[in-house]
Amino acid sequence: MGVIEEHKTYIEEFKETIIGYYPISEESFRLLEKIIKFKTLKKDEILLNIGQVSKHINFICQGAMIAYFTDIEGKTYNKNIFLERHFAGSSVSAILKIPSEFTLQAIEITILISINYQQYKDLIYLHDDLKNFYIAYLEKNWIIDKEQREISLVMENTTTRYMKLLKAYPDIDKRVPLQHIASHLGVTPTQLSRIRKHFKKK
Repeated sequence: MGVIEEHKTYIEEFKETIIGYYPISEESFRLLEKIIKFKTLKKDEILLNIGQVSKHINFICQGAMIAYFTDIEGKTYNKNIFLERHFAGSSVSAILKIPSEFTLQAIEITILISINYQQYKDLIYLHDDLKNFYIAYLEKNWIIDKEQREISLVMENTTTRYMKLLKAYPDIDKRVPLQHIASHLGVTPTQLSRIRKHFKKK
């Protein structure tokens, strides 16, 4: 598949993802399509550094990324894992125009659709369907999913959370280093290794 054909496929997947939140019009999507840019990251390349103000929102076409922060003792904590068809970036940084509190890094060769946040907001103000998509996205990711993850961390054991993660992303343990998965689940790599050994014995 050539680059042009590949980009067309990614744009279609981008459109399908947006419509999955809210059915925007063809006209609105064409306007959105005009402000997108493709970006390719090497493995381990940093897209957004802690302390840097985020100016873009990014849709992962292919690859994997992690968001992490480091405490004053130098210990790293995984905030999130992003795979294909995920939006990745620091929304708080982009909205408030303040430095990001985490780093966003590719852990595979990653192809992104990148959108300038201010241009995106300008479109939202002019088109109600794009505004409704934005609201639906925020509700799903910032309210519903966030609350469910917080409850899961308290009410469910690590094995259950790991099983749910594998169900949602069956190949995640082959693509994402285990230390990142462990941090995402709120456990040590040693604890996760024990759980994985238990699964293999079954």
